[in-house]
Amino acid sequence: MKIYGAILFGLVLCAGADASAMTKSNYTKRHSAGTAHVSARVKGHVVSHSGSAGVASTATRRGHAVATSSVVRRHGRGARPTLAVRRTRYQEHFSASSFADNLTLGDVTEGEDPVVRAAAIEALGNMNGTAIAINPANGRILAMVNQKLALSRGAEPCSTIKLTVALAALEEGIVRRDTPVNLGGSYHLTLTEALAHSNNLYFETLGRSLGFERVKHYANEFGLGELAGYHIQGEQLGTYPDEELPAALGGVGRMCSFGESVSMTPLQLGAIVSAIANGGTLYYLQHPETAEDVATFEPKVKRTLNIAPLIPEISVGMEGAVEYGTARSLRANFNQFPVMGKTGTCSNNGTRFGWFGSYADTPNGRIVTVIFLEGGRPTFGPKAAELTGQFYRALWDKDYFLQKQQPVVAATAVVSSN
Repeated sequence: MKIYGAILFGLVLCAGADASAMTKSNYTKRHSAGTAHVSARVKGHVVSHSGSAGVASTATRRGHAVATSSVVRRHGRGARPTLAVRRTRYQEHFSASSFADNLTLGDVTEGEDPVVRAAAIEALGNMNGTAIAINPANGRILAMVNQKLALSRGAEPCSTIKLTVALAALEEGIVRRDTPVNLGGSYHLTLTEALAHSNNLYFETLGRSLGFERVKHYANEFGLGELAGYHIQGEQLGTYPDEELPAALGGVGRMCSFGESVSMTPLQLGAIVSAIANGGTLYYLQHPETAEDVATFEPKVKRTLNIAPLIPEISVGMEGAVEYGTARSLRANFNQFPVMGKTGTCSNNGTRFGWFGSYADTPNGRIVTVIFLEGGRPTFGPKAAELTGQFYRALWDKDYFLQKQQPVVAATAVVSSN
C-alpha cells in the first residue's frame, strides 16, 4: 500500500514540498464522461470547479495531516492561503535509510567538469541520492554523482509532475499565471501561487479539466515515458501509464498532483527543466565519458517544443518556490543569483522520495540541477532544495562563475532519434 506524505509548514500545507511540446495544440479529444468538469477562461476570469467545497485538498492519507477546502479561510485578495489541519494517530514508518556511503562507486567521471562534480559531491554529502548538473544550452551532463541511482528506473515524480501539467494547461489556454481558480467556496488560487506552494487541489483541478488523454499527450511530448539520454550506458526507462489511475485511487487528479502511477527518472526531469531553461529545445542528454568525447561533443535535438511564450507564465511560480515557497530552504545557503525550481515529496512502501529540479541564471549562463533523494523521514523536497543551495555555494566559493564555462559547440545541433 502506498502512503503519501504531506509536509506541514506551520499552518500552511504544501504537500509535495515538493517540456512542453509542440505547436499550439490541435489536440481536441475531450476527457470522458464522469471526469470532474472545470470551466475556464483566460485573462483573469474565474475558473470554477464543479466539485463540492468539501473536496480534500490532499486525499486522506493514513498517518498524515488532512486538509479540506471547506475549512480554508482566505483573508483578502493576494493573501496567502491558510489551511486548517488535523492529525491522525497513525504514524508512517520508514524502513529506508536517508544516508549511504560510497555513493560515487563505479561512476564514470573522465568526461565531466571536475569543478562541478566536486561541488555536487560536497553538496550531496552522505545523503542517499543523486545530483546531476546539465548545460541546458546543449544537453551536456556536466556532472552525475551516484550514476547507479541517476540511471535507474526512477520513482514517482511527486509534485515535480506539476511542471508538465502547468505547461499543458497553459498551452491549452485553460489558465494564465494570474487566473484565479476557484477551488471551492471562496478559496481561489493562481498558477503562480500554486506552483510556489505546491498546492495539490489546484493541480488536481487542472488535471480533471485537461482529462487523462491530454495529460498523457503532453507528458509524452515533454519526454516522460522515453529515454532522456543519447546512448548513455546503463540508462533505464521510466514509465507513463497508458490508462488513467482508477477513480478510487484519485484518477487523473492524483496523477497530476503527485504523479501517482508515473515513474520518472532524474534524467527525464533534467531534460524537461533544461527545455524550460533554454526556451523550448528538448535535447537528448549526453554524458561524455572521455576527454575525446568532450572535444568532439555535438548537441543532439530530440524535438523542439513550442513553449517559449509559456515560460514567463511558469517561471514566476518556479522562482516563487525558491523565494517564499516550498524550496525557500535553498536561500539559507545561497542567494547570489535567481534560481527557479520545483520540489516534490512523496513515499512508497517505507521509502520517501525528495525531488528538486531547477535552473539558475548565473553570470555565465544557465545551469540545470536535479537532486533526487531516497530514504526515510529526513528525506523530502525541501532537503533537496537545501542541498542545491549548497551546490551553488560550493561553485561560488570556488569562483566557478568567474570562469569561462565550457564552450558551447557552435555547429548546428543534429536532430536525432534514439
